Amino acid sequence: METVITLPALAQDTLQGLSANPKFLLPRYFYDDNGSKIFQDIMEMPEYYLTRCETEIFSIHQKELAERFSYEKEEFDLIEFGSGDGSKTKILLHQLLEQNIKFRFIPIDISASANKELASVLGSELPDLNIEPQTGDYFEIMQDMTRYFSRRKVILFLGSNIGNFSQSEIASFLRRLEMITNPGDQVLIGFDLKKSPELIIQAYDDPHGHTRRFNLNLLHRLNRELGADFDTSKFVHHTTYSPVSGNVKSFLVSLTNQVVSIPLLEKEFRFKAWEALFMERSRKFDLTAIEHLALKFGFHVVRHFSDQKQFFADSLWIKK
Repeated sequence: METVITLPALAQDTLQGLSANPKFLLPRYFYDDNGSKIFQDIMEMPEYYLTRCETEIFSIHQKELAERFSYEKEEFDLIEFGSGDGSKTKILLHQLLEQNIKFRFIPIDISASANKELASVLGSELPDLNIEPQTGDYFEIMQDMTRYFSRRKVILFLGSNIGNFSQSEIASFLRRLEMITNPGDQVLIGFDLKKSPELIIQAYDDPHGHTRRFNLNLLHRLNRELGADFDTSKFVHHTTYSPVSGNVKSFLVSLTNQVVSIPLLEKEFRFKAWEALFMERSRKFDLTAIEHLALKFGFHVVRHFSDQKQFFADSLWIKK
């Protein structure tokens, strides 16, 4: 009998991406432990306005957000997809506890070390917090959320992570949100808004080289976990932005003709000189597009919360 070997998801997705034309890799795999650390460096850059804008939103509107989350006054689950270091979310957690609102916090992150550190920090800073971290890919965890059906949910998807999805992936994600929520459940989704193309490019092609390191780290991960032999010195980082579509696109461009071998896949992949490997998109939205998405997938927009410059919006939706 022939033995069927099941490849891990990273290997399957890498095989699919590098076999495609044009080639691509999935941004969900950026966030191994090292990738998460590099992203912390990105968030601290002066050019990366997104984190500061969302922090400003939470600082200004924390009281109203807490009151809207607890509008029915019964205990609820606060579930965050891609919780990271929780720096912004802590503002809301402090406010919820200050108002004596009863809730359980369920941070979900693909990085085990990020989850462990978050639980440790929150346990020290907020000893009264009821926290139940989960480690894993939130797309997979969303498939098994029946355990949370009996309680009202508030789901956080912050940092404009939704902008990393293609149009079909946005539809798939919001369709799953529609399936795992009950009438009265709420979601708070972060959307980066359209603005000066120059400001956007500086945030995603920074002079410090952090974004370049972030993209190249995925090649290092493939070398480490799949046995690939990417030579990262033979790739250059490149970013484009279209003010029409709102899409920022990041690529690693091969500097030479080269062959990359991945023994686990029993494959070799040929790159031509100046061939682009698509790494990530980060779509920018306007409010009309956000409202259309909410309506299409069974939600009603309660309110858009924005920073003073109107660079960013955290849009609060409720399931109809």
